[in-house]
Amino acid sequence: MDQIRKHFERTFELSDKDWQIFSSKLKKKEFAKKHVLLKAGQIENHLSFIEAGIIRFYISKEENDLTFAFTFDNCFISGYDSFLTQTPSIYHIETLTDTTLWQLTYNDLQIIYKETEIGNSIGRHASEDLFLKKSKRELSLLNETAQQRYLNLLTEQPHLISHIPLKYIASYIGITPQALSRIRRRIS
Repeated sequence: MDQIRKHFERTFELSDKDWQIFSSKLKKKEFAKKHVLLKAGQIENHLSFIEAGIIRFYISKEENDLTFAFTFDNCFISGYDSFLTQTPSIYHIETLTDTTLWQLTYNDLQIIYKETEIGNSIGRHASEDLFLKKSKRELSLLNETAQQRYLNLLTEQPHLISHIPLKYIASYIGITPQALSRIRRRIS
């Protein structure tokens, strides 16, 4: 839980009182590898912080899943569009490794907004973090080659990339597993 406080305190000052209210609403949950956190059709009820683990967002297709995001340690995670609107998600979220999350429910977040001075800053920080990751991903797909996207992933998370199956990485960067194999041979 200290990890979350340190994460917030890089951006803003957090009083002990506000931290006590916020942290009292957090629930620590551990999930095994390949656990589906959110299924398409379900409503997201949690904003979570990853203490440890790797999580994948994907759309299920008959032939191949379409992976569109990975999230790693020290990041927020949520099916955020479903969380905000309280409508069913159109995608799945699953753990790729054993994962530890600190979770906050939608209703508890509303209480934090009302009862703390810093609540709105916490919510804004989490939503800005999620938005910036989404924006970066979209711009990467528009402006970079598949090889550049792969190298970026290697640079950003070199110690974790080995835990992601290559078929998911290929889908994430928008190519086939065979094309990823060619890129990997070319850069090694």
